[in-house]
Amino acid sequence: MSARVRPPFRADHVGSLLRPPQLLGARAEFAAGRLPAEELRQVEDDAIRTVVREQEDVGLRSATDGEFRRTSWHMDFIYQLGGIHRADEQLTVQFRNAEGGIEFTSAALRVDGKVTLPSPIFADAFSFLKDTTKTATPKLTIPSPSMVHYRGGRAAIDSAVYPDLDEFWADLSAAYAAQVRAIADLGCTYLQLDDTSLAYLNDPAQREFMASQGGDAEHQHERYIAQINTALAGRPSGLAVTTHMCRGNFRSSWAAEGGYDFVAEALFSSLDVDGFFLEYDDERSGDFAPLRFVPPGKQVVLGLVTTKRGALETKDVLKRRLEEASKYVDLDQVCLSPQCGFSSTVEGNALTREEQWAKLRLIVEVAEEVWGV
Repeated sequence: MSARVRPPFRADHVGSLLRPPQLLGARAEFAAGRLPAEELRQVEDDAIRTVVREQEDVGLRSATDGEFRRTSWHMDFIYQLGGIHRADEQLTVQFRNAEGGIEFTSAALRVDGKVTLPSPIFADAFSFLKDTTKTATPKLTIPSPSMVHYRGGRAAIDSAVYPDLDEFWADLSAAYAAQVRAIADLGCTYLQLDDTSLAYLNDPAQREFMASQGGDAEHQHERYIAQINTALAGRPSGLAVTTHMCRGNFRSSWAAEGGYDFVAEALFSSLDVDGFFLEYDDERSGDFAPLRFVPPGKQVVLGLVTTKRGALETKDVLKRRLEEASKYVDLDQVCLSPQCGFSSTVEGNALTREEQWAKLRLIVEVAEEVWGV
C-alpha cells in the first residue's frame, strides 16, 4: 500500500469535536450578556490550542479547530453569505434514534438579495488553526453550496431577486469559488465540503419531501453535483478537496436512511473532489456495492466508527468491514474515519470526550496495521 502524503489521510476524521465544559460555560455566559466577546474569544482560542494538540497526540495527520467557534456545522457559514438572512419562520427537522425521535429547530433562511461573498468566511478561524498546528495538516470544513438550497428550495429564494433560478445558482457558485480561492490564498491545503443533501436524497422519504416543495427529486442530486463542480473549477492544484455525506447528526440522532445507491453513479463518477467521506457505521447506511462506481484516483474515507455511541468498535470488526469494502473498490483507495463529526451542533453527541479520543486513537491504530502508515 502506498503512503498518503495528500489528503485525505489513511486515518482521518470529519471535523467537529465535543466542546469542553469550559467552552460551553463561556458560550452560555456570553449569550446571557455576562461575558464580553473578547473574553469568549480567548476561551475559544485556549480550547482550540488544546484540541489541536490532542489530535496531533493521537496520531492524526489532519486537524480541525473542532468547529469550536460555531453553533452549527452549516448555518454559521451560510448566514455570512451576502443576500442570505435568517427568516422569521422556524425550520423543524425530525431526527430519529434508537429510543424514538427528537426535533431540531432553528431559524430558516431567506435568499432576499443577490448572493455574494462580502469577505472570506472563517478566514480568521482558519488562520488561527494554521498557526496552531505543528505536525498535522489544518483542515477547514464548510457546508457545500447544496445546503443553501436543500431545505427551503425554491420557496426560500425571492422570485423578485431571482426570477430565473439559474441566476441564483450562478451567483451561489461564484461566491463559493471566491471563498475557495481566498481560503487557498491563506495557505489552506485541505478543504472539506459537508453535504447532507447528497446522502438524504437516497431516502425515498426525503425525495418525497423535495417533490412536495416542487423540486425535481429524481435529478436534484445531478444539479447539486454540477454546482459544486462549478464552485471548485478554479481551485489551485495544491488544494485537496473532499466532501462528507451523512444522513444527519444531531444529539446522536439521524434524519435519513438508506444506502448510497440512488446517487452513487453520478456522485462518484462526476463530482470533482479528491475524496468522499461516507457514513457506514450501521445497517441504515446500506452495503458497500455503490463503491463499485468509484473511479481510479479517487479516495473513499469509510466512516466505520460511529460517533453516535460511546461503545468502542473492535479492530477485528473494522478490518473485516474494510475487507468487505475492498470487493468493490481497491483497498489502496480507501481511508478510515468516524462516520460523522462528534458535535455537528454545539450540543454534541451522547458520548464522553474520553470515548471520543479512544475512537480516534483506534482509527489511527487500525490504519497503521492495515496500510502501514
